[in-house]
Amino acid sequence: MFSFLVENAKDWKAAVDAIVNLIDEGQFEITGDGLSLRAMDPSQIAMVSFSMPKSAFVQFDAKATSKVGLNFTNLSKILGRTRDGEQLGISDEDNKVLLKFASNGKKRTFKVPMIDLAGGASREPNIVPDAQVTILAGEFKDLLKDAALVSTHVTLEANQGGFFVDVKGDSSELKTESEKTPESAIQLDVKAPARATFPLKYLEDITKACPDALPLKINLKSNAPVKIEYEVAQAKVVYYLAPRIDTD
Repeated sequence: MFSFLVENAKDWKAAVDAIVNLIDEGQFEITGDGLSLRAMDPSQIAMVSFSMPKSAFVQFDAKATSKVGLNFTNLSKILGRTRDGEQLGISDEDNKVLLKFASNGKKRTFKVPMIDLAGGASREPNIVPDAQVTILAGEFKDLLKDAALVSTHVTLEANQGGFFVDVKGDSSELKTESEKTPESAIQLDVKAPARATFPLKYLEDITKACPDALPLKINLKSNAPVKIEYEVAQAKVVYYLAPRIDTD
């Protein structure tokens, strides 16, 4: 049994979008401390780890640990009908999740069936990064937009000199350099140079939910999964994405 109240339903929509951008279905674990989720995308090359503390809610009541499987694509569509100023109450009833929108004396209630899912994803990868890049989400998204003009894969590189995006396509190439300067908004913590190549579409999906004005952290290790983390609507979201390994 659980019930919680979100002051601004749009905040919950933003948090859920960070999940649905990568997976269609997943399983929330609800405890007295809040919500968490860990799941692999259908291709098994990316993982999302999501946590939202009880302090993010106006009211939060979870009498016991619950595991709630949901179709997040369907949930996101319903949340897309959120209106300005609405509160959102979330609770369970007869193996369904109730979404109660309320504002100015008007109420709407959707019922979303829970679904049975196998156990959650395996543990998060234990990767010690060689370099950590902190960059505004909007700036990184712009880099990806440029990269999309050239190829479907992007090479990320960090060293003491800065952060680099290298893209090579059939008909053109792109090299973007973000140098570390006193005036630069970018932050670098480099223990050793790091370079790895990743699918562009996944990087776009992973970063889409992060507000442009907020920072995201990119943890790089050469030819190892990248770890990207940020916060949205008081939820912490961490992604892991496997690299493309060039054999030639």
